[in-house]
Amino acid sequence: MKQLRIVLVLLCFLLGVLGVRADEHAQEQEGNEVDVQGIVFGHIGDSYEWHITDMGHTHVTVPLPVILYSRVSGWHVFMSSKISHGHTHDGFYVAQMGSYEGKLVEKNAAGEELRPIDISITKVTVGLFVNCILLLTIVLGVASWYRKRKPDSESPGGFVGFMEMFIMMVHDDVIKPCVGAKYRKFAPYLLTAFFFIFISNVMGLIPIFPGGANVTGNIAITMVLALFTFVIVNVFGTKHYWKDIFWPEVPWWLKVPVPIMPFIEFLGILTKPLALMIRLFANMLAGHMAILVLTCLIFITASMGAAIFGSMTFISIVFNIFMNMLEVLVAFIQAYVFTILSAVFIGLAQENGHKAKEEGASA
Repeated sequence: MKQLRIVLVLLCFLLGVLGVRADEHAQEQEGNEVDVQGIVFGHIGDSYEWHITDMGHTHVTVPLPVILYSRVSGWHVFMSSKISHGHTHDGFYVAQMGSYEGKLVEKNAAGEELRPIDISITKVTVGLFVNCILLLTIVLGVASWYRKRKPDSESPGGFVGFMEMFIMMVHDDVIKPCVGAKYRKFAPYLLTAFFFIFISNVMGLIPIFPGGANVTGNIAITMVLALFTFVIVNVFGTKHYWKDIFWPEVPWWLKVPVPIMPFIEFLGILTKPLALMIRLFANMLAGHMAILVLTCLIFITASMGAAIFGSMTFISIVFNIFMNMLEVLVAFIQAYVFTILSAVFIGLAQENGHKAKEEGASA
């Protein structure tokens, strides 16, 4: 009962805070429509600075290094604060529209916008570094405990015990049965991929700095993860794996003179990592967008009267709580699905994958 009262008090406080912010936002809009698209894509997209919060008309942001190479003027290194709010520095500015919208550009002598080679440290890059440091800290901390452990020591408890359970679950229930006899070779990569995706997903749900970066909702990140699986599957694939691709066991007229089945099998090599990339990217991006759209309902209805505003604010908060709880589950599920599919693809490329196919056909 006491816990319920605390939750209700916090909920009322949150309603009041959101109400004040919504009223202020409505006054600032002065009758204009709320730019939901700008708010949503501004939060889930990448940026050259890390926006933390607003205090009145003051934007609290963390400036990040901008590193550019211009074919006209060479290398440029400066902080993103020099180009914030539409400012120009050394001829560079953030494009507000067109194909380069949100990216740094410069103009040539003809007045055309040109895109320099951009290797800046953006918000997603910083989030990636933070997640990697967090992953290394957790893994090395647990490994350090086991190095100091004596053979007759009791089973670990607390966080180390939780991590042991987590690791053994992925190792014994996913990697070993899916990869097969050679699982030890691929277990380090698959465990690293699982925990990196899981930590990145969870950190993306934390709205307080250094959380909130939508790392796994960036298609470049998911593409690199899928590319790792693609390389491992094909580099360590056995001769049976390649034989099944270029000369599968199907009727000869499906292989000669037109290689229909080899073409389909070869196409499958490319579609597997593509599916891994799109599935993780789309699911994490959709979750963030749904939460942001539900939050925007508060600001959209701020000028529609107390009854509509109060009811929609309550509905928005309830659904946001539900969506955040659901996103925690999705954070685990997406890491689990990526790992299990990667393990299945690796297992099918091994000797045991060929044998499993033969046993299935004979059965």
